[in-house]
Amino acid sequence: MNLLKLSWRNITYKPLNMALSLILFALGIGLITFLLLVNDQLKENFDKNLAEIDLVIGAKGSPLQMILCNMYHIDNPTGNISVKDARPFLSPRNPLIKSAVPLSLGDSHKGFRIVGTNHKFLELYKAEISEGELFENDYDVNIGVTVAKDLGLSIGSKFESTHGFMDDEDMGHDHGQAFVVKGIFAQSGTVVDHLIVTNTPSIWHVHHSENDGSKNDDVTSQDNHSGHDHSHHDHSVSNFNLLDHPEEEITSILVQFKNNKNFQALSLPRNINKNTPLQAATPAIEMNRLYDLIGVGVDTIRQLALLIALVSGISIFISLYNALRDRKYELALMRVNGASPFKLFALILLEGLILAVIGSLIGMAIGHFALGLFGDMASERYNYSFTVFKFLKAEIWLFVASLVIGTIAALVPAVIAYKTEIHKTLSS
Repeated sequence: MNLLKLSWRNITYKPLNMALSLILFALGIGLITFLLLVNDQLKENFDKNLAEIDLVIGAKGSPLQMILCNMYHIDNPTGNISVKDARPFLSPRNPLIKSAVPLSLGDSHKGFRIVGTNHKFLELYKAEISEGELFENDYDVNIGVTVAKDLGLSIGSKFESTHGFMDDEDMGHDHGQAFVVKGIFAQSGTVVDHLIVTNTPSIWHVHHSENDGSKNDDVTSQDNHSGHDHSHHDHSVSNFNLLDHPEEEITSILVQFKNNKNFQALSLPRNINKNTPLQAATPAIEMNRLYDLIGVGVDTIRQLALLIALVSGISIFISLYNALRDRKYELALMRVNGASPFKLFALILLEGLILAVIGSLIGMAIGHFALGLFGDMASERYNYSFTVFKFLKAEIWLFVASLVIGTIAALVPAVIAYKTEIHKTLSS
């Protein structure tokens, strides 16, 4: 007697009952799988981009917004700060600061953000060039591998920037000078994969030439904004000193401390917020706040998913119990033909396990498929990548838990089948 084949025939005898049980079970497991995958990959993306940054200094506003914008590039800047105000934190002589990386944000190209900075920014994320060379002069750019792939850019490609972070041709800068791709970063799995990186003066040139109404195509055109000579291609990364331009503005500074356990370093954010026109935010603190905010919604959805899974377990129990009443004569005849009580017990238990296995596999497939849809939207809006092909250890435990639910749901009907009284059943 093939118990597996017999169990399958019994399950499919009433396909509507089977479908209802499977749909409920798959929805519960699918929702839990989706939450596990999103939570894991979202945290992985966030953790990769912490880049050992201890502090972000920028314009006053929302600290969380400042972290999301300047480290994760998924929000708008809180504003700009003057180099003059930022000078103490940019100075190499600051005894507390190991590294201070300036960022100038606000522009993009076809939805990908342009970051004005220096080579230290790449060191933070351990970004390496796979093709070409590092940006050096004004309007030289390095692009992430995702940017190159999605926009079809290669070494020597030229483009102009757009004001803001949306792909809007009406917001294009008419600065008469195109950015030139000098290098493409190797894939790192960090936010650098989705960025266009250039030097700080290039960002200034774009806005100064636009503000002055300059449409001169001559690359040596002058811009005397703030009393400075901003000749195009007159700044190389090696000879440019940001501190020589106190009237200019940047968006933020990414700071690494020499010793992040030093009392003075720990009190620096509070001192900046209290005594300067700037704002300081600690990434670890703000991200923990974000996790707490997200956690409330995730926990609620997870509890709903568990409730659906439990309801599906009850549905399996009811389905098997009702089927058992219709099959009591069949079970009695099996006993007459030599089937032991244990075989009847195993038969019903196997039916519950089969429903649990199929439901959990369908549910996990739904969870990964849903992640693919979510990943496409997240990639389009936030330039963050999610993969449907990553499987978690937690999914193994989820599968085991689904088998336990199936077993428990089938246990009572299995015990009833085990106790089937041959003579009483047949005589009635």
